Amino acid sequence: MAEAATKIRPRVLIVGAGFGGLSCARALKHTDADITIVDRNNHHCFQPLLYQVATAALTPSQIAWPIRALLRGQANATTYLAELDAIDLQKREASAGGLNLSYDYLVLATGATHSYFGHDDWERVAPGLKHVDDATAIRRRILMSFEEAELTQDAAERVRLLTFVIVGAGPTGVEMAGAIAEIARHSLNKDFRHIDPQHARIMLIEGAARVLPAYPERLSSYAALALARKGVDIRAGVTVTGCDARGVDTSAGRIEAATTIWAAGVRASPVATWLGAAHDRAGRVLVQSDLSLSGHREVFVIGDAAIVKDGDGKAAPGIAPAAKQMGQYVARAIRARIEGREPPAAFTYRHYGDLATIGRNDAVVNIPPVTLTGFMGWAFWSVAHIYFLIGARNRIAVAFNWLWDYLTYQRGVRLILGARPQD
Repeated sequence: MAEAATKIRPRVLIVGAGFGGLSCARALKHTDADITIVDRNNHHCFQPLLYQVATAALTPSQIAWPIRALLRGQANATTYLAELDAIDLQKREASAGGLNLSYDYLVLATGATHSYFGHDDWERVAPGLKHVDDATAIRRRILMSFEEAELTQDAAERVRLLTFVIVGAGPTGVEMAGAIAEIARHSLNKDFRHIDPQHARIMLIEGAARVLPAYPERLSSYAALALARKGVDIRAGVTVTGCDARGVDTSAGRIEAATTIWAAGVRASPVATWLGAAHDRAGRVLVQSDLSLSGHREVFVIGDAAIVKDGDGKAAPGIAPAAKQMGQYVARAIRARIEGREPPAAFTYRHYGDLATIGRNDAVVNIPPVTLTGFMGWAFWSVAHIYFLIGARNRIAVAFNWLWDYLTYQRGVRLILGARPQD
């Protein structure tokens, strides 16, 4: 008697285990398919709290988790630590880390990196904040600036060392500026003998006319006032024209600074180049309404690597909720095709609101028709971020850290690891 033919299960290849990729993989848990996840890092990072690692409030392990651990209970998922090298759309094959991975469905969730608007040489002296390594490097720069200021006998150099420039006043820039101000005013104010950290200058540069330009003007104005109360010097309507190790050149003049942090823009990973696909100025692939690549219904691009617009021509924003919704939508579409069902209707992004914290007792929350500011906004922001962390252990650890910091005005992760880059 002839043996029954072995059933070949559909192969789903997911590149990137950020919010979009991980959401897609998890949503396919009970699908009759083999799921392969490839990422160049071994961990998933909760990016909204990266700035807290950069400003010594949290440790990397509190906001990042091993991908293998997150998917260990998913029998149909295999994880590889590798970087994507190339994609062959005709063969339906991708190469990564020496492996040739065939697929029936390909999901590209490769995210974005910093955009220096044609000046990539600025990255060395003005790092951005996208990965855990970025956060620990920025923490080192911030803390070393205070240490070097304590050593120097040159008054002008001391001022430069205690000047911190943040370029970009979106949520990341606002949160970073507020956090550095609190480090200087509270956490370090009694730690030194020859300098007063409270004299540190924190300068927030924004090319638009106001901070948080995507938020309602009332909340933007509140954020500006709250930052000013913390001692942050806001330079709105000012653009950066040059960056070097000694400071930044702007449309309003030169600023001598030892630490410059970039929060002004992002560009997509080179996925459009890999695919030879149409893309916008930021490198985001122009996808169909079902998030698939034109001419290749088996290829999906999601998250920060894709641009999809609704019926009014408005694009989904490059934030975690949008990436998660895209990942879950693509999982439903793939599952429907595998099971021979009608695929879901076109992807529609649902925006639940905007949140940004300015620091202790200060945040802005916009969840139409509700807006919150001050302590209520800060409490809501804190609860929301704790809720979306992965695992009870991390939620408890972060909540305890924040409570301790709140009661003592201290930040407990003020460790300087590694050497500061030489000027």
